[in-house]
Amino acid sequence: MREDKIGQEIESKFGNKLRTRVNGVLIRDEKILMVRHKMSDQRDFWSVPGGGMDFGSDAPSNLKREFMEETGLEIEVGKFLCVHEFLKPPLHAIELFFEVEMNGGKLHLGIDPELESQNQILSEIAWMSLKDLKNVPHDSIHQVFWGIKSFREIGLWKGYFNFGNKYLK
Repeated sequence: MREDKIGQEIESKFGNKLRTRVNGVLIRDEKILMVRHKMSDQRDFWSVPGGGMDFGSDAPSNLKREFMEETGLEIEVGKFLCVHEFLKPPLHAIELFFEVEMNGGKLHLGIDPELESQNQILSEIAWMSLKDLKNVPHDSIHQVFWGIKSFREIGLWKGYFNFGNKYLK
């Protein structure tokens, strides 16, 4: 029953409209900071911290807010990496990826303030090695991380990605 309520809340808040999202790639000691989301279908989904942009606030400010909400960390936003377009109806998002550096705070799993307390989907935060990422099934990790062979490669991302999304024309 909880899964149905989560799915309904996600669809009502984020569905059937285009969202702009910001995402921060934080790498330290050959590990990347990832957040696990428990989806309404009970599937795990790992991605870097990030979320929707607020109107009137620029991308770096939104990313700093999202990082604090989800991880408790204060960050500096570095170079822009790439754009990814996600489309799986009813969800559609333009995702901006940035390099980030930690400059304060204390790491802890936060919340998504857009969701009700009983419908939170953030379930774990972890520093993951390249080997850890490769062991996560493709349907449980963000598409931009599917084929990476090194963390250095992430800093070379440029352009627009949609990874053959069947819903995009």
